[in-house]
Amino acid sequence: MTDWWQIFPQGRQTLTIEDAEGEKVAVAYGEAGTGQPLFLLHGIGSWSYSWRHNVKPLSQHFRVICPDAKGHGFSPASTAPETVGHQIVELTRIIQALTDQPAILVGESLGALTALAVAQAHPELIERLVLINVPIFPRQLPSLGMRSLADIPLDLVRWFDQSRLIRSFAPVVRSITWLMRQEVVADPNSITDEEIYWLTYPYVEFPGTITQFATDLQQSAREIRNLQTGQPSIIRTIQQDLAKVVCPTLILWGECDRWFPVADGEKLHAHLPNSQFQVIPNCGHNSSSSAAPVNEAILSFMQTEAATR
Repeated sequence: MTDWWQIFPQGRQTLTIEDAEGEKVAVAYGEAGTGQPLFLLHGIGSWSYSWRHNVKPLSQHFRVICPDAKGHGFSPASTAPETVGHQIVELTRIIQALTDQPAILVGESLGALTALAVAQAHPELIERLVLINVPIFPRQLPSLGMRSLADIPLDLVRWFDQSRLIRSFAPVVRSITWLMRQEVVADPNSITDEEIYWLTYPYVEFPGTITQFATDLQQSAREIRNLQTGQPSIIRTIQQDLAKVVCPTLILWGECDRWFPVADGEKLHAHLPNSQFQVIPNCGHNSSSSAAPVNEAILSFMQTEAATR
């Protein structure tokens, strides 16, 4: 298998930041191209490999920075209990550490929700946003596998993770991942063995990754329940602060997204000032895998915005 990080001229790099709990964490990232910084932000349970089809085309126009969120991919998890919304704090610190000029954030799924929250809290850091299939109006965790993992006691998940029993079950993990992958792509025949290998690689090889995934899922499930029952929720706060996002924003939505309906994107567009909305045909929730139309939409948006400045 070709090492994913070879797509970047300097390979895998590491940035040390403080997380939301004040612990030092080493964030893995890759960088390609020059010019205005453009961050590619993956979703929950995924990692920078999700952007494998986007880095080269976009890096011809921008300084593309592709980080692994804490506890995802090649970025190790912390040992402290997690603060709700820790991703917002950590992404802010990554941006501040890697650039001194306003950045473009391109986020998918939870990466898009995090980008939206950072733009609300720190508008000075963000010039433009691209939000892909953002879970801004969720009803529940979108898949049975996510809901099942979120229901397992965290101590049991942590024991299984640290024992590295998963290595013995790697073929089973890859089979389950292949089944789950069919939920997020428009064409299941496009799924390759190499893709499944790399998507599961961090879970098989790195202790803490499964625990981080389960922790984030449990937090997400609680926040969604709170949202649905009228309790305080970070998602509700993001919804209520949409008017604070004044930078130009492109909302992209996969026509075949089975996790979050296109109507959610239309609703977000109606509530988000200075936004554009575009549906990507024949595209599932994991829209970054539909490289050509997504890259074209991003570049067209950037060129249009640049022409109006």
